[in-house]
Amino acid sequence: MAEILALVEARLVSALGEPDARADVTFLGTDRIEVLRFLDGDVVRYATLGMSGQPMADPTSPLADPVKGPRAELILSVRGGLADTDQVLRPLAVLAASPQVEGLIVAAGASLDLGEPLWTGAPFTSVLVAESGGLVEDLELDEPMDPVRFLPLLPMTRNEAAWKRVRGAQELQERWLTHGTDLRDPLRTSVPLD
Repeated sequence: MAEILALVEARLVSALGEPDARADVTFLGTDRIEVLRFLDGDVVRYATLGMSGQPMADPTSPLADPVKGPRAELILSVRGGLADTDQVLRPLAVLAASPQVEGLIVAAGASLDLGEPLWTGAPFTSVLVAESGGLVEDLELDEPMDPVRFLPLLPMTRNEAAWKRVRGAQELQERWLTHGTDLRDPLRTSVPLD
C-alpha cells in the first residue's frame, strides 16, 4: 500500500506541483487518509491521498479481493479567497474513507452526500463525481491491479442533488454547461432547474 501511495503522490505532484499544506484523518477501522492542498493561481485544489491504497470492493461480495478492483483518489477545485474552503479537509477525508467504511464503489456519475455543508456557510452538501483523466491522468499499476483514477468532485446544492437523482448526472452537467455555471465558485447558487 505504501508503494502505491508514493506513486499516487508523485503523480499528483507532477500534475499539480508541490502541495502547500496537508492534513491527515484516521477513522476507526480505516487506513489514514491525507488531504493535500495545491495552489494554482486563484484556484485551490484539494486532493485525497490514501483512498487508493486498497481496491474498492463490491459490498455484496462475501470476500474483498485485496489486489483487484477499482482504485481512486478525489480532487476538489475551488476559487480561493472567497470562502473558508480549508474546512473541506475533514469532509473530503470522510468521502475518501467511504469505500472502506460503507463499502461504496466511487465512480463517475455517482453522488456523494455529506448531509452537512462542505465548509461553514457552503451552499453544497454533496458532490457529483466527474470523469477522470482531465486534470490528473490515471495512474497505471502493475497487473492485475486496476489503475488509480483521479476523480474530480463537482459541488452540488441540495436542489441540484435532488434534480440529479431524478434526471441523472448527464442532464445536470448539461444544465451547468448551458447556463455557464462556474463550478469552482464556492459561493455560487443553484443552477436554474425549471
